This record gives sequence, C-alpha cells and structure tokens, in this order.
Amino acid sequence: MNYRKLGNSELKISEVSFGCMSLEEDVDIFNKLIHLAFDRGVNYFDTADIYQNGQNEVMLGNAVKDFRDKVIIGTKVGNQPRTDGNGWDWNPSKEYIIQSVEESLRRLQTDYIDLYQLHGGTIDDPIDETIDAFEKLKKEGKIRYYGISSIRPNVIREYVKRGNISSVMLQYSLLDRRSEQSCLHLLQENKIGVLTRGSIAKGLLAGKSPTDYLSYTTSEVKKTIDLVKNLSGDNRSVCQTAIQFVLENSSVTSSVIGIRTKEQLLECALVSNLKRLSGEELVLLQNNLKPNQYVNHL
Repeated sequence: MNYRKLGNSELKISEVSFGCMSLEEDVDIFNKLIHLAFDRGVNYFDTADIYQNGQNEVMLGNAVKDFRDKVIIGTKVGNQPRTDGNGWDWNPSKEYIIQSVEESLRRLQTDYIDLYQLHGGTIDDPIDETIDAFEKLKKEGKIRYYGISSIRPNVIREYVKRGNISSVMLQYSLLDRRSEQSCLHLLQENKIGVLTRGSIAKGLLAGKSPTDYLSYTTSEVKKTIDLVKNLSGDNRSVCQTAIQFVLENSSVTSSVIGIRTKEQLLECALVSNLKRLSGEELVLLQNNLKPNQYVNHL
C-alpha cells in the first residue's frame, strides 16, 4: 500500500481507504472486513455520526480498539437527528458540534478523532462560528485536524479562505470531473488534502449496466465503460482502472471506497500494487468525454 500526506496535516493516509457507510450491521462481517483491510495496509477509516444512527461509529470503534493508535479515524458532524426519529436537520452551530464530538468519542471508544469533518455545508451557515468550534476542539486535543465534506465550490472556497482545514471530501471519478475546474487546483495550492468518494460512480465503473449519470447519457456512460475495459485488459479490473484514474490527479490524497465484501476489498486494496496508468492511457481517459461542470453553488 502507498501512503500520502493529507494536506497540511501530519497524517499519512493509505491511497485507498475504507468508507464504512456501506457496511451492514453484522458485527462479525464488519470486524472481519476492517481487520482484513488493516492487514492489507488500509489505515484510514471514514464514518459519520448519522450512519446507522451512530451504530456505524460504535462498530468501527469496537473493530479497531486493539490497534487504535495505528489507524486514522475520520468522522463527520452537522446533521442533527430529529427527536421523533424521522430524519435530521442541518445544524453547523458551535454548540451542536461541541456537543456532538463527545458522543462520537464515546461511540468510537477513543480519546481523540484524527479528522473531524463538517458533513455538508451551505453558504448561509455561520461559517466563522463553525470554524471556531473546530479550532476549540483541536486546542483541547479532542480532534487532531478538521475538514469538510462538500461538493459546493462556494462553500469550499469560504473554508479555504477563512479556516485552517486540512481536507475536503468531494465526489470525483471518470464520470464526475466537476471538481477539476472548480476546486482541485485551489485545494492543492493551499496544501489541503482531497479525499474522494464515488470513484466508481455508484458501481457503473465496477460492472453495473450503463445508465444515465449526472449530465451524461447512457450511451456516453457506455462509451466510458468500454474504454476502461479496453485499457484494463488482463492487467487490471475496470474498478481498479477507475480508481487509478482518480489517484493520478496530484491533488488527491486518497480514494475512499465504500466496501461491502471481502472480494471488493481485495480488489481495491491491490490498486496500490499495480502498474500505474501510462501517460497515453491517462490522456485517452481524459479526452473520452467532455468534463462535466457544476451549475449550482458556484
């Protein structure tokens, strides 16, 4: 496994990391997959306080408790569950963040969170107040670093300008290159790490049948899948080629993959050991479709 430094932090994160949201509430399967991932060199595990109403944090905490100091845990905050149990409301207030971190620490069975992320964000949020909450928690040692999980360019720019974020989690893949124009260069220039999600585009770049995706038609998606298959050959799977494309962008620290099975884990973890895309292959993939762009939250 290869490791990359996360932005301005001292965290060295595996270039393929584990998104825990997809895991089901089967403790035995959860533990086995987390342990196997760790054995294969994965050291970053990403969760959130709202995944399975907090149970995801509980299971991750249990799974890594024997080697907590050897892994990097990222979790998220900002979505406040409603008292009636029916959904949640957005709450990026300082009071709520400070209250929520205590619950996440308890569920994760840890004294600190390596990367605490705002789970969304709007341009109308009390951004300075939110940043102040994260800075307070950092000074207290309850979190080591903080970042945001957002695809909104206007929100990302404000946190870059006004805070000291170490990372941004955003969506990026062969079928979603919107962040190339709006965010990636800005983040790299400011030494802010990028954690990507959606690298395999809801499974379309891992074997699912073509369908419309974002601004692309089914035929355009099929064209991309066919090209990836052709370039993969016998050396890589389609999924591995798709992840490699993401990792070839110098702004990206790690591709966070939502893993459900042992087979998926082994396939994704092998990406680090495979021969990288050639310059010619990369150009073919980049020129295959016109990159899509954000039309909202600019």
